[in-house]
Amino acid sequence: MSAITSSTFPAWVVRDGEGGTSAALEQVTPDLLEDRGTTVRVLYSSLNYKDALALHGRPGVVRRTPLIAGIDLTGEVSASEGPALPPGTLVTLDGAGLGEEHHGGLAALADVRAEDLVVVPARFSAAQAAAIGTAGLTAALAVDALERHGLTPDAGPVLVTGAHGGSGGLAIALLAGAGYEVVAATGRPEAADRLRALGAQSILDRAELEAPSRPLARERWAGAVDAAGGQVLASILASLRCGGAVAAFGLVGGSDLPASVMPFILRGVSLLGIDSVRISPQARRAAWDRLSRDLDPSLLDAITRVVPLAAAKDEAAALLEGRGTGRVVVQVGGRVSYRGTAAG
Repeated sequence: MSAITSSTFPAWVVRDGEGGTSAALEQVTPDLLEDRGTTVRVLYSSLNYKDALALHGRPGVVRRTPLIAGIDLTGEVSASEGPALPPGTLVTLDGAGLGEEHHGGLAALADVRAEDLVVVPARFSAAQAAAIGTAGLTAALAVDALERHGLTPDAGPVLVTGAHGGSGGLAIALLAGAGYEVVAATGRPEAADRLRALGAQSILDRAELEAPSRPLARERWAGAVDAAGGQVLASILASLRCGGAVAAFGLVGGSDLPASVMPFILRGVSLLGIDSVRISPQARRAAWDRLSRDLDPSLLDAITRVVPLAAAKDEAAALLEGRGTGRVVVQVGGRVSYRGTAAG
């Protein structure tokens, strides 16, 4: 075990129970952790939909028990087997099996692989890096995929669905920061001002995308970032411009895809799947380079709330009920203050 000295530390632990799994905030000992080479004293984590599922005993996320929940972490290196990350280095880690196959970030300590860690760019505080988290990583990977496909700012409008969520909001900010015309789709009219502040030039009522579409609709979008799936994704595919692409990573609107092959064979459109878990360390660092270049840190404050570790499960319930908006950062350690508005 890599030099963990704390006798006990708090952690949200998922365990097997009657009728399935359940999560509780426990005081655990370091021997629960795996020996993966680098110990991080966690300052902040964040809440994502996967975390909400795990904390409330829903299937499909946790691969083994007992398991510390949390697919994100940001903190300081305490000890590492290699010289590349000296103690005190501020690092962040999103995905890479955290909270699914390996113990995650909703705990005061974590033991992880050094090669998966990203040194937090100087322009972000620890809490801002946590606010970015998997949501921001996914958004950056989506924008990268669209640009590899050939999307450029002069190609036309880019649609972002799930705009009120973490990944959607950060995708808007990244695209706007890179010079794109962004259209934000949302079912929450009250979010329009906040979405415009993130960089959206116009707002689309999500209901326009939820109605069954013709196999080929009017060409509207040069590209799209989709967090919904289902009929929304089918409608986007039907209305992409010739040669356009959609980067898809969500299924809040359903896992089925009631689409036709016609947009693919008559307009040459592409569907680009985005996986933020099983990506290479190089791809993870490249995504963070984009975040550092195109994301204004001050925009994070508008979409972020900070809550204490003890409140994580209650906040996760709100997320499952569809009441979540923006990013919820979980404060685990207390040594670094957040520049935004703390809550809880």
